[in-house]
Amino acid sequence: MSEVINVEEIFASKVFTRATMRERLPKNVYKEVIRVMDNGGELSPSAADVVAKAMKDWAVENGATHYTHWFQPLTGITAEKHDSFVSHPDESGKMIMEFSGKELIKGEPDASSFPSGGLRATFEARGYTAWDITSPAFLKEDATGAILCIPTAFCSYKGEALDKKTPLLRSMEAISEQALRIVKLFGNTEAKKVVAGVGAEQEYFLIDREKYLQRPDLIFSGRTLFGAPAPKGQELEDHYFGTIRERVGAYMKDLNVELWKLGVTAKTQHNEVAPAQHELAPIYETANIAVDHNQLVMETMKKVAGRHGLTCLLHEKPFAGVNGSGKHNNWSLGTDNGVNLLDPGDTPNENIQFLLVLACIIKAVDVHADLLRQSASDVGNDHRLGANEAPPAIISVFLGEQLEDVVSQLVETGEAAHVLQGGKLETGVSTLPDFTKDATDRNRTSPFAFTGNKFEFRMVGSSDSIASPNTILNAIVAEAFCEAADILEKADDFDLAVHDLIKEYLTVHQRIIFNGDGYSDAWVAEAKRRGLPNIKSMIEAVDTLTTEKSVSLFEKFGIFTKAELESRREVLYETYAKTINIEALAMIDMASKQFIPAVVNYTRLLADTVIAVKEAGADASAQTDILKEVSQKLVEMKEALKELERVETEAGTMENAKEQAFYYKDAVRTAMEKLRKPVDEAEMLVDKKVWPVPTYGDLIFEV
Repeated sequence: MSEVINVEEIFASKVFTRATMRERLPKNVYKEVIRVMDNGGELSPSAADVVAKAMKDWAVENGATHYTHWFQPLTGITAEKHDSFVSHPDESGKMIMEFSGKELIKGEPDASSFPSGGLRATFEARGYTAWDITSPAFLKEDATGAILCIPTAFCSYKGEALDKKTPLLRSMEAISEQALRIVKLFGNTEAKKVVAGVGAEQEYFLIDREKYLQRPDLIFSGRTLFGAPAPKGQELEDHYFGTIRERVGAYMKDLNVELWKLGVTAKTQHNEVAPAQHELAPIYETANIAVDHNQLVMETMKKVAGRHGLTCLLHEKPFAGVNGSGKHNNWSLGTDNGVNLLDPGDTPNENIQFLLVLACIIKAVDVHADLLRQSASDVGNDHRLGANEAPPAIISVFLGEQLEDVVSQLVETGEAAHVLQGGKLETGVSTLPDFTKDATDRNRTSPFAFTGNKFEFRMVGSSDSIASPNTILNAIVAEAFCEAADILEKADDFDLAVHDLIKEYLTVHQRIIFNGDGYSDAWVAEAKRRGLPNIKSMIEAVDTLTTEKSVSLFEKFGIFTKAELESRREVLYETYAKTINIEALAMIDMASKQFIPAVVNYTRLLADTVIAVKEAGADASAQTDILKEVSQKLVEMKEALKELERVETEAGTMENAKEQAFYYKDAVRTAMEKLRKPVDEAEMLVDKKVWPVPTYGDLIFEV
């Protein structure tokens, strides 16, 4: 009998929630904490001490001995340094467990080896972590024990952002301030802030851990650098939404329990398109909490997989020839008094506030399409974007038939006199109910799609932090809101001014709207005609961060300084070069030590067979042909390996980060592909018993 799980009882049991604070803090301190969480400001030193003691007591009662300032450096993952609660023993020698308000609010982890892109020199080691009071502390439990994790930002001695969290929090304040100007123009004077809400769907692969440990490419790079296709892939779509296998189901059950305990609202689970691929989706949360929780989702996925003899792969393209993994970033805006700014209502043509918000977002995406593309860029995503499994590298906005019709009316006549309705869905089966359809279908090929009361940014890579995409979204929309508010606040006739502004924005920026097939070659040609950027790779997108337009945007709202943007540009170039370097070295190692020796041994077996058959007086032509074919692949492998070694060595001599990154893209990756080809072809010729690593069939069909 299956274990009964009381979700209501375990949910957030490892989180220092508001409810926990209400129970454990004096009323005056609790009120001060909530005021700071909701409205900003700083806790008084005395209140911080009270909160720290209550947090420590709660953590110790739950088995914790250490705490950590949990932060998100520019590596895109999380970092932590554990300190115990132990203090100096008292006079009797008894150990005292202490945790002060100062220790809660500020940490000094040094963390000088994290990438900074030149923001600090090697000898400048001081770095600070600052408590993000709006994201609740939580307990992580593993072999280390229970650790109290305090979500923090990470800054340099000079106050420069060294992490993903700080710019995100800045962008959240920027969009709140500018969106408030818009809602107040429409009479909502009660709202005190506008919150960016995010829900990140997470795709992943599960494979057997024993087989994973036999693949150095998976261990070192997270993806298979070699591998011939299995006889069957995803052609029959039988894995998609299919019955979840027992082993995977047991994993998902444990994963949900762990996430629920951490306060993560894991909602949906299912098999994805590719064999061994799955998805988990949560409910919406405030953007910074959603970012923290998505990091916890990825960490927990990996940890729980190990318990089940599995390995969780989060790389965007772990296997060639089948769909890779993405992370759909669902983004919305809502006031603190319950108004969703992206809810069109039943008559969106008459919802002027919604139409203005929509027009501003369309403008923002058009003006800063390059930045939005950059925010979804990482090395792994280059294998995925633009293929017929993910949105194209061209940014466009999908509105659906209903809103596209409204926009067309506004552009053509300045008025939207009618709105399309969904109508009835008639199944033709008497026992099935007829029901009202949505007013529009969905478009899975669109990178930025309106889906009812939110936008779904579908380009983000599965392994990537969602902090950067949401920072960019918040920033570019804040700018559009600011520019609209600047005009409307000065208008003598508000109704006329807002009408004209909506029409102007939609007319000027309608080129970004596309409801068709984003996978088609025709769209690439059409996008070029419209003048939309087509940035095909990660490193081609990097310089968009430091254009005059981008620097002006970020500095205007205090989200990034020019120096912080330049640092991120350098980090991205270095990350690209280092990643391809690791992959190239892994390929060289595997080809030299595994594949070439295996093929050499196989040719020896074939040669012995040819000799034996001939000595027996039989026809050895078939064996001879196979020997020649395998030997030819061996020659090609050796030549390709030599070329990869050459360009890899050449890349290592380059000192300019941008030049080196592009060399890795153009020369090293090309050489890697040339080496992979004969190895994969040899795999199809060599006896499986001789082949040194598990094949695609072994990896993705045996879980």
